Amino acid sequence: MKGIILAGGAGSRLYPLTLVASKQLQPVYDKPMVYYPLTTLVENGVREICLISTPQDLPRFWQLLRNSAAWGLAVEFREQAHPGGIAQAFVIAESFIGNDSVALILGDNVFYGGDTFPRAFAEFQAGATIFGYQVHDPERYGVVEFDAHGKAISIEEKPKQPKSNYAVPGFYLYDNQVVAVAKALKPSPRGELEISDVNAKYLEQGQLRVHRLNRGFAWLDAGTSTSLHEASAYVQTIERRQGIKIGCPEEAAFRRGFINLAQLEELAAAMPNCEYRQYLQRVCQENHDG
Repeated sequence: MKGIILAGGAGSRLYPLTLVASKQLQPVYDKPMVYYPLTTLVENGVREICLISTPQDLPRFWQLLRNSAAWGLAVEFREQAHPGGIAQAFVIAESFIGNDSVALILGDNVFYGGDTFPRAFAEFQAGATIFGYQVHDPERYGVVEFDAHGKAISIEEKPKQPKSNYAVPGFYLYDNQVVAVAKALKPSPRGELEISDVNAKYLEQGQLRVHRLNRGFAWLDAGTSTSLHEASAYVQTIERRQGIKIGCPEEAAFRRGFINLAQLEELAAAMPNCEYRQYLQRVCQENHDG
């Protein structure tokens, strides 16, 4: 399975921070925001990745990730000239996807905890898989409705009267027909190709699976100033409490077997003296001792 990180958009909700750098390059505690969705893909075994962003921001993402081959990854960069909706990513990345299935993750979504994602990847064969997460403000998101047996029966984008409080987070798995589905969509009243319309099409065909994320799972949408601060505070709390790092692609690549211990040691040694380097060196030492 290949992966797409959608890191475009105007970033207007984070103004004036986005006058300086793209939303997905803002810090979430001690790392650029994009490290978190990148790590989520790597943790689930995805090593071929296409990052989509604006023409002005792509050079910065390239600078950040230009050495990702040393992490065992193959990262491509594609341009989204104008915001055209999440589903536009499949049209932009059509040649990258080729004949493969694809996981799409939004560049401002932070996930942590549980085993739902690994199970979903292991079980995925065809169709589409999305996730449902309980929120108190579902009208801000795509909302999935379930019947009495827990089966998804409808999906609506930002409904004024939500039929459930299960929002759809920005992480989706699709088979190869998603490209044709996205290309056949008509723009919404907002002028965008809506991801909820893609999911509704799979639902109509009886090919949509929804995994509900449990209460111990954390989903943070870091797209506003308040949620960005909350995400940073959450990551700091977990990292200080548990002594681990969330959103560390080098460690994730090592644990997935994309790189070996010697390669991880080389990556750490090339970094300046900082907490991030010290953490990776500790990971290396623990694996030597183990």
